Amino acid sequence: MTAIFNVPVSLAERSYEIIIQAGLLERLGRKLKNQGVRGKIGIVTDRHVARHYLKGSLEAIKRYGIEPIPIILPPGERSKTLKTVEQILDVLASHRFERSSMLLALGGGVVGDMAGFAASIYQRGIPYIQVPTTLVAQVDSSVGGKTGVDHRLGKNLIGAFYQPRAVWIDPLTLHTLPTREWVAGLAEVIKYGIIADESFFAYLQRHMSELRRQAPGIVATVVKRSCEIKAEVVAADERESDRRRILNYGHTIGHALEALGGYKSFVHGEAVGIGLVQEAELACFQEICSRAVVEEIRCTVNEAGLSDRMPQWPPQRIWKAMLHDKKVSGGRVIGVWPERIGQVRIGPIEKHVFEQWYAISRAPSPHGHA
Repeated sequence: MTAIFNVPVSLAERSYEIIIQAGLLERLGRKLKNQGVRGKIGIVTDRHVARHYLKGSLEAIKRYGIEPIPIILPPGERSKTLKTVEQILDVLASHRFERSSMLLALGGGVVGDMAGFAASIYQRGIPYIQVPTTLVAQVDSSVGGKTGVDHRLGKNLIGAFYQPRAVWIDPLTLHTLPTREWVAGLAEVIKYGIIADESFFAYLQRHMSELRRQAPGIVATVVKRSCEIKAEVVAADERESDRRRILNYGHTIGHALEALGGYKSFVHGEAVGIGLVQEAELACFQEICSRAVVEEIRCTVNEAGLSDRMPQWPPQRIWKAMLHDKKVSGGRVIGVWPERIGQVRIGPIEKHVFEQWYAISRAPSPHGHA
């Protein structure tokens, strides 16, 4: 019998469960029927994921008398736009989806964000289920109800908080993930240890080589613990007014790097990996944490196969991109700063502090880091 892990996300009437089970995709039809799905269901995916998993998923669903309508999108962050969401809505409208109809997001974070956003606005809201197939989506973006698309001036500027009915995770889908995407996903995993769980961070340090090799038991443990931390944070602060903002650690600089690179230079986790280290450097510069904390984070990020080096872009450009992020409040950039492993604080950073740090950090370093 395959092990099944259940992680509850407690949000009163919007509560749901994250189910983690190897081989879950083969059981999609039965699970949807148990959810009360009848008639049509829209399956939102992208071309890459469709190549591996669409045919089997459609067959599994049809076996239970449900009619799946595939909606195949172009892959990648650059397709995460209102125009692509409109394509989803066109299919729903032309197939006469009703308010009781359901969407299923089969794919990575981009697919999940767009399918969730389309579900939130079609007929003022229809139910949807997340079936994440990448590490970033399984441990982070599929949980918590953040949906949306990018704007040319910034990432995720258009969207809504809209919780799924369920999150169903099949760790076996990670086997078809390109190595670059797998490694990039480890940045979000490392983030959880730094923001909330020192012992989990130590576990990652001990097992990083096995994690890089995707040892099944280690992967299942890491996905489950990451989901537990995310679920606890989301339950405490669903709409990111306070505690949930700790999940943005690494993303203040990370999102700016993604945007400046035109969503081509870095995949999301690569930018976040740099952000984890550089935001720790900034925290150290502000005397929030010790140099030892920075080096522990840097070492773990590097062990995961991720870079910690900032591109050689002018600080004014990076600052401007940070100002376009949705985490800006009252015109101020709000960052998340590690105090120690397992504990962070939220606070603003001023432009002159950022530029002063940037100038010093570009100078030749005894550690040999840029």
